Amino acid sequence: PPFVSGTGATLIDARGRSYLDLNSGLGVTALGHSHPRWSAAIADQATRLTHVSNLLRHPLAEEVASRLTHLSGMAAVFFSNSGSEANECALKIARKAARLRDPHSRGRLVALERSFHGRTLGSLSLTARAAYREPFEPLLEVTFVPPGDLTALAEAIRDGGPSKAAALFLEPIQGEGGLYELSPQFLAGARELCDTHGTLLVADEVQSGAGRSGDFLALAPSGIQADIVTLGKPLAGGLPIGATLVSEELAGVLAPGDHGSTFGGGPLVLRGAEVFLEELEEGGLAEAVRQRGAELREGLDRIVATGLAAERRGRGLMQGLALPGRASAAQKALFERGLIASTAGGDLLRFLPPYVITPRELNQALDILTQTLEELPA
Repeated sequence: PPFVSGTGATLIDARGRSYLDLNSGLGVTALGHSHPRWSAAIADQATRLTHVSNLLRHPLAEEVASRLTHLSGMAAVFFSNSGSEANECALKIARKAARLRDPHSRGRLVALERSFHGRTLGSLSLTARAAYREPFEPLLEVTFVPPGDLTALAEAIRDGGPSKAAALFLEPIQGEGGLYELSPQFLAGARELCDTHGTLLVADEVQSGAGRSGDFLALAPSGIQADIVTLGKPLAGGLPIGATLVSEELAGVLAPGDHGSTFGGGPLVLRGAEVFLEELEEGGLAEAVRQRGAELREGLDRIVATGLAAERRGRGLMQGLALPGRASAAQKALFERGLIASTAGGDLLRFLPPYVITPRELNQALDILTQTLEELPA
């Protein structure tokens, strides 16, 4: 039956059956379902102003942009409608910046194996999985390197000659690729290589950012600052949004007319983003993510210790269990028991709970998960 309502971390189908939602709409509904303050704000904004296009100013755009630059350490923001669109904007900035430095630049790009950056043609070019790419080739010129291999990364950026890469795109935690974290050493080496060769470092934090990892940006603990950061998913509490954040040096690269978005940064969506960011910064939500993330880690580690899973991966409220050959079966079995999860990277059972999940709900989910895995055929 279809799902018709929800409250917090609970979804309810047309028969009235309740499910614990540890997927939150692929990481989108961070405030849970029917969050009272968010819902009231959206209803109020719908009576005031819903759309003006980004040709006209409205105060919410400046308010949300100011919060994002403060939280990220970046200088300017372009709003769009999705993470894929945020990455498309980053691509255009990177290629134009390269052309401004060198009129003969091919705008060549580097990305990592296991990467996922979206399904539009540009973002798909940066996505490594062949099954996603092959029906739509040829795509943009992208060199893929193994995560962690700085020697291969150096060669890819240099290209063995004068054609330096315009940008390196990476996910600090590779979401669709299986929740693999990039090491601080690799991130530091990548930053150094980019600085040496004039290549922009783009951090795709569409899934890992906006607080999900326990920090506002998953890149933060490494101490590395990207040139461009892309955000999406949870940022507006459930409404479609993308955000491309750039450094001071890149703030003026796009001239009027270079890029646009009819719906990006509209008042209704940004009212949702304002509430989300206020809850994150001032409503205790960031600390709740850190606490629930630690509890989730401990619970998943206990399951691994019993031999029911091969490995735990991820950080904060972006974690999962490696179940080689069993992830899809486990997902289906959990759904039958009233728990919604997703899969990633082929063998990973992934959990992206809403930030508002309670300790009781998380413990209930871990109990269901343990029982399910105990009964799942090896």
